[in-house]
Amino acid sequence: MYRLLMMSLVASAIGGAAAADDLRDAALQTFKALPSTVPAVQGNPITAEKIDLGLALFFDPRLSASGVFSCYSCHNLTTGGDDNMETSVGHGWQKGPRNAPTALNAVLNEAQFWDGRADDLKAQAKGPIQAGVEMANTPDNVVVTLKSMPAYVDWFTAAFPDEADPVTFDNMAKAIEAFEATLLTPAPFDAWLNGDDAALSEDARAGLALFMDKGCSACHSGVNVGGHGYYPFGLIEKPGSEILPEGDKGRFAVTETADDEYVFRAAPLRNIALTAPYFHSGKVWDLPVAVEIMAESQLGEALKPEEVTQLVAFLDSLTGKMPEVALPVLPAETATTPRPTSAVVQ
Repeated sequence: MYRLLMMSLVASAIGGAAAADDLRDAALQTFKALPSTVPAVQGNPITAEKIDLGLALFFDPRLSASGVFSCYSCHNLTTGGDDNMETSVGHGWQKGPRNAPTALNAVLNEAQFWDGRADDLKAQAKGPIQAGVEMANTPDNVVVTLKSMPAYVDWFTAAFPDEADPVTFDNMAKAIEAFEATLLTPAPFDAWLNGDDAALSEDARAGLALFMDKGCSACHSGVNVGGHGYYPFGLIEKPGSEILPEGDKGRFAVTETADDEYVFRAAPLRNIALTAPYFHSGKVWDLPVAVEIMAESQLGEALKPEEVTQLVAFLDSLTGKMPEVALPVLPAETATTPRPTSAVVQ
């Protein structure tokens, strides 16, 4: 019955107010519009002072051992919240193993990273700073660096006023999480879900109906159109090793469970048109090609050209408006600030 309903919606998605209302009603059972306010995060009350501190830390390359790489290096807010590279370049110009996910709307994900190894953005913020191929720093050195600059001590004190020693690695992560929670990008799809019929083109509405009918929304649903649940890449037909490298077994590295080999968290699809290249391997640069690969590997579907066009039109409607982010002026180093190092520890 549901499939018959969706087939009817595919045929009538562009056919008048009643059809638009039916399509919206069906979509609202699967998706949710972005919240209009900054969402709460567990164990970390968000304040203006914390957001301001997190903004500075997000842009500060001195959180890295080399003084070169910041959170912003891999999560460029001007290019979709990622770095638009196959895999990111980090400390000593090493290449990381996976494509950098977007930081935009990431607070809405069930877990962070492709394998879900970080429960939230606090945990995620700590990972790259300590990873040898990324920022290659240590918690102790980060704290020494931050305490060496009086302005940072003042900002941490304002953000965490009830703590005797507020400049900690944990509080650094909480501040970054607070800032990243503000990176919401309301899109035409949200306006349409909220009742604006003109917000989606005819192709986008037809693409949305196809997205639900063919089963894409079984994995890519909710407010972030994905970002939750773990699924095998190649459920029906396993992609070739150029797209699914044999050495990266996904969530298996976290759970060490055989069933989790080549299992990954469903990618959130908001702003997907801005975040090429695609997949955890970063091997596909063209969005229509990525759509075709997903249809074949996950659904066993060979899409018609017009279906690809319509699905891409729907995905384009997920491109949102960036929040205004003012570039911070960072504190100057002092005589006690640790000096940068480019040494690679093997």
